[in-house]
This record gives sequence, structure tokens and C-alpha cells, in this order.
Amino acid sequence: MDFTNKRVLVTGSSRGIGFEIAKAFLAAGARVAINGSTKESVGSAIAGLGDRDRTISAPGNIGTVAGCESAVETAIRAFGGLDILVNNAGVGAGRPIAECDEAMWDAHADVNLKGLFFCCRAAIPELRKSNGNIVNIASDAGLMGVPGITVYCGTKGGVVNMSRAMALEIAPDVRVNCVCPGYVETDMIRKSNNKKADPAAARQKMVDYAPLKRIGSPEEIAHAVLYLASYQARFITGAALAIDGGTTAGR
Repeated sequence: MDFTNKRVLVTGSSRGIGFEIAKAFLAAGARVAINGSTKESVGSAIAGLGDRDRTISAPGNIGTVAGCESAVETAIRAFGGLDILVNNAGVGAGRPIAECDEAMWDAHADVNLKGLFFCCRAAIPELRKSNGNIVNIASDAGLMGVPGITVYCGTKGGVVNMSRAMALEIAPDVRVNCVCPGYVETDMIRKSNNKKADPAAARQKMVDYAPLKRIGSPEEIAHAVLYLASYQARFITGAALAIDGGTTAGR
């Protein structure tokens, strides 16, 4: 897959899955706008990527409309347009329903739904010009119910269906797809496990959750994103691709 000189914005790319997506696009020849909530986090990510000639800083709080518009506009100004938008920024927490308060609900809805929508809205005019595409990062929890993460499931289910609706509305100019990862090996997952009473048991539970009996890698998610964004996937829109080791196949 060749993305030479393609102009890409990846939200939430200062770490984790987003960082690997940005890294994969750079390796394929693209120019990539790196987004995080602060200039410092973005600067650290760019230093880690080691390719300052083809990366630009596009900080912005994706939980606000102003932050979404700022990140998108920064990328467009720097690149002279936009070919690909990857909406990766997201938040997630697990709590029983009785312990979910308004602040938790708002944090999930603001980033996972509102932020994704307004990044798309800001980018669509330029994506129409380039016949570009959007790849949204949802979750296997957007394809099935999971007890204990009801709020997260609701927002990621919204990402899946919003991707479908958007794909219909802005076709044929722009394609829209989403990726639905299962458990992925990231610092966030490791830190969460380390807080558990038995970190080893918590990790084993995650391994056993998928029929393939392992946790996915950020690189595997990145490769799927690049495929959906590529010329080879030009007849795919409105799709939700599960990359979950088979988790959703029988649920």
C-alpha cells in the first residue's frame, strides 16, 4: 500500500494505537498530522516517530468542538488539503451502572461521539475535494454488549452506526469505514492491569477472552486502518471491520 504524499490526520496519535497508526502511514510515504491534547505530548510523539520532515503538530482537545476544528484546520493549512482522517481519539472506563455519574458519561460522549463527529464535519469539505476517506476507531464493544462498560459500549456502538450513516450521506465523494478492535497491547491496558489485585490473572482473562487466545498488537490495528484507507479498499464504505481475535463471532 503506497501513501506517498497523502495527507493524513490521526487524532489521539501521541500514544498507543494512534501512534502506531501514524507510524505506519509514515512508513508508507504519507505526511501525517499528529494530534494530542497538549503541544508537549504531540512534540514528544513526533520526536519518537523520528520523521520531522513529514510530520506536523496538530494539538487540540478532541472533547471540544473548538479543539476538533483547530486540529483539522491546522492539518489542512500545513498540507494544503486532506486525504485521510483517522478518528482514533477515545476514552474508556469500566464501572457498574450504579456508579456511572454525569461526569463519566460526558467524558465518554464528548470524545468518543461528539469529537469524532465534529472532526469529520470539519474535514469533509477538503475530503470531498480529494475524494478522500475516513477511518473511525470503534471497538468490539461497539458490536456487542459487555457488562461493566455500558457507557463505553453505548458510545462505541454510536461510532459504528454513525460511520454507516455518514458513509451513506457523503458518498460517492468520501468513503467512511470503522475498525473495531478487541483487547490491544497498549500502555493504557498494562497500567489498568497493574492496578488490579492480581495483575497476572487480569491479563490472563484478557488473553482467554478471544478465541485466538492472545491480545492484539497496535501494529495489527494500524495495518487494518491503512488497508481501509488505501486504494485497494476503494469499493469498501460503511463497513465495520472487527479485529478482535474472534471475540464477536459467537457473541
